[in-house]
Amino acid sequence: MALPAEEGLLSPTPDPAVARRILIVTAVAAEADSVAAGLPAGAPRAVALPGGLTLRRHTFLPAGASGAVRVDVLVGGVGPAAAAAATGTALTTAALRETAPADAMAGASAPYDLVVSAGIGGGFAPGAPLGSLVVSAAIVAADLGAQTPDGYLAVEDLGFGRSVHRVPEALTRPLADALAGAGLPCTVAPVLTVSTVTGTARRAAELAERHPGAAAEAMEGFGVAEAAASYGVPVVEVRAVSNAVGPRDRAAWRIGEALAALREAFGRLAGTGFAAVPDARAATGSVPDTHAVPGTGSVPDTPPGPAPASGSGSRPGSVEAPA
Repeated sequence: MALPAEEGLLSPTPDPAVARRILIVTAVAAEADSVAAGLPAGAPRAVALPGGLTLRRHTFLPAGASGAVRVDVLVGGVGPAAAAAATGTALTTAALRETAPADAMAGASAPYDLVVSAGIGGGFAPGAPLGSLVVSAAIVAADLGAQTPDGYLAVEDLGFGRSVHRVPEALTRPLADALAGAGLPCTVAPVLTVSTVTGTARRAAELAERHPGAAAEAMEGFGVAEAAASYGVPVVEVRAVSNAVGPRDRAAWRIGEALAALREAFGRLAGTGFAAVPDARAATGSVPDTHAVPGTGSVPDTPPGPAPASGSGSRPGSVEAPA
């Protein structure tokens, strides 16, 4: 369905009624459709971005909220590089608009209050079963480093940067509680980003050993997180599990079920979960210190183990986009 285009890409369009701005980035259109289907009914607007990208803009007023929530849904492409480029484009475009004179007078600050990497993915058994949800306690570039005769070295060990973005509990807990409160199975645990989806038991075991406690595997989260960090915007990853991390078995995939879970998840988050975004931003500050590099308070390569949300017990999993 064609959406009405928003004119004047860089024209100031301040809306004082909007209290929260959320950017949701998916890899493919099927994921974006599921996210959008979960949002409150209403005609979204199409907003053209440089590079041929188009995001869908939804604006709605959650029950009991003091201001509207604006959710932009963007298909960014498969893999961390495409996701980072698309997210950076959306953030830069929004920042240019926010610095227009009218927006400056309205007191606008950051381009978004929260960036979400969303989609389906693989889950590590037994903690992240098919159809369940994973909210990232950390977003980890699982293979950003070097292989040596003595084993794997993360990029931090090489002194070249970071491979982990931790997500504070001030952000993950309200989101996970909102999902669990709706009866949706949910785990809070690290989500791995890979450039090659796991397809063997050996590779699955290697990742589980290297990143104990990881619950899911996908291909875009770290790219989205890097772009968000460059603007000091909090970021979180939400994955619905479509397949088990391990031997590639297309017959066992449950993509339809995972997309349905994704739709339900964002229906719930739109109603209650996003209400926590401003508080989470205040708690974490503009640029969380978890983005430090070696020598300045870097994070260890091994993230903490999974934290089941409100009565749901879950653990590691791997994610794969639909073929």
